[in-house]
Parts: sequence; structure tokens; C-alpha cells
Amino acid sequence: MPYVQINLTKGRSEDQIERLINEVTKTVSEVADAPTTAIQVVVNEIELTHWGLAGDSVKKRRENANK
Repeated sequence: MPYVQINLTKGRSEDQIERLINEVTKTVSEVADAPTTAIQVVVNEIELTHWGLAGDSVKKRRENANK
């Protein structure tokens, strides 16, 4: 039973998350030759302040990029 865990920052719509789950399920099914009924996909949405890169939060990096 394939289990896929996706971590991404918050900010996508419910429709985008639903599409992501659907597309990942289809791809895993095709590549791993697994039935879609056996595939689990978990999407973890993380606050921008709780994800860091190179010593800064994603929130801070985005704010600085928009200046």
C-alpha cells in the first residue's frame, strides 16, 4: 500500500489540494502499478513562520523578496 506524504506551506485552495491528491494518486498508480484504492496521500500544510530556509522563515524571505 503506497503512502505519500507531502509537506508544503499554507496558501493553496481546497480545490488545489484536491487536485494535488488526485494527480499524485494517478501517478503513483501508473508508476508503481498499484490500485488507486490502495494509495494514501497526506498533505501537511505548514505555517510560513514554521518553515525555514537558510536561517530565515519562509514568511520573512517572501516579505523581503517583495520589497
